[in-house]
Amino acid sequence: MTVSPVPLPSLPSPPECLPADWQAAGLEERLTELLPELIQLRRHLHRHPELSGHEQQTAALVAGELRRWGWQVTEGIGRTGVLAELGPAEAPIVALRVDLDALPIEERTGLDYASSRQGLMHACGHDIHTTLGLGVAALLGPLADQLKARVRLLFQAAEETAEGALWMRADGAMEGVQALFGVHVFPSLSVGMVGVRTGSLTAAAGELEVEILGESGHGARPHQSTDAIWIAARVVSGLQEAISRRLDALQPVVVSFGRIEGGKAYNVIADHVRLLGTVRCLDMALHAELPRWLEDTIQALCVGHGGAARVHYRCISPPVHNDPGLTALMAASAVDLLGTANVQWLEHPSMGAEDFSRLLEGHVGTMFRLGVAGPEGCSPLHSSTFQPDEGCLAVGIRVLSLTLLRWMEQRP
Repeated sequence: MTVSPVPLPSLPSPPECLPADWQAAGLEERLTELLPELIQLRRHLHRHPELSGHEQQTAALVAGELRRWGWQVTEGIGRTGVLAELGPAEAPIVALRVDLDALPIEERTGLDYASSRQGLMHACGHDIHTTLGLGVAALLGPLADQLKARVRLLFQAAEETAEGALWMRADGAMEGVQALFGVHVFPSLSVGMVGVRTGSLTAAAGELEVEILGESGHGARPHQSTDAIWIAARVVSGLQEAISRRLDALQPVVVSFGRIEGGKAYNVIADHVRLLGTVRCLDMALHAELPRWLEDTIQALCVGHGGAARVHYRCISPPVHNDPGLTALMAASAVDLLGTANVQWLEHPSMGAEDFSRLLEGHVGTMFRLGVAGPEGCSPLHSSTFQPDEGCLAVGIRVLSLTLLRWMEQRP
């Protein structure tokens, strides 16, 4: 691992009154010793991002660190994912899932440890998530003989493409799991705070591809052709208008196009345009109806302007549903560690999506939000200037580790 030469940040002070079970295990002292190394690990990960399904170097680093801390490690789970276990072989299994992949975004943070790979960046905090998983592994490693359950860590590939969770399930990563925990960074909350919520935490998501078919012609005589670019503009704006007038305003739906392709020359009317976007919805019944509604609406817009369309819709993931009992356990652990004022019950779910939901199918689990905004705030997720405050590492490791230990004590 390449160690960053830049100085470490000033770390947040630990809580004044730590829970008795946390203190008895000596975890705060160990965490204090580990934090400088974990921050260096995080910076290495940030400097060397890898895209979904290509996380070989990240996975190799993770596997090596896990073995160093005494975990039984299996590589190649979920293609480029890593599975690690610790504790009694026949005991009930409690699992923690974190993700590994980065995004195709050019970093513009100006950090000394900014991405060294052009066009790639950890703009969604997965380098933070991976480090949290490694921090939990480092804390619990010395407690292997004292654990009352078997802990399974899932370092998942390809979350950004919503494929990795299904790959891990196919390789048996969820077999025997009685409870699953997860975490995601949250720029809307300050470092030292966490957000929790029961029920729906995220939206259902789908991928929408629209091919608009027109007829080419000379740019000086558009009336002799069918302009696919003009029709595409009508589809983009017309869908937003149709959502506000044809769907229930109390059931939010978001359609956003992130990519458009079309045309061959500046003076030739385009005969083909491809739109690629995402669809988000909170209500599962409505989500099931959206593919048909989108097909009908888009076809009507295209035909009405003289063209045609091919519409392809792919369901990416259902909503993340947080189990009330596990959420209450995690929230209580967070309150004991951080204080009531720093544990925020989130009123509304997010329109973002998470394939963590695929791991929850047939299982119970919960995911919480980890505050990462520093004194000057934090750019949104997927931003080229996204820069989480590293003080969040200590907070997340504390909450996750104590929650896992308490689940072992309180499990049915």
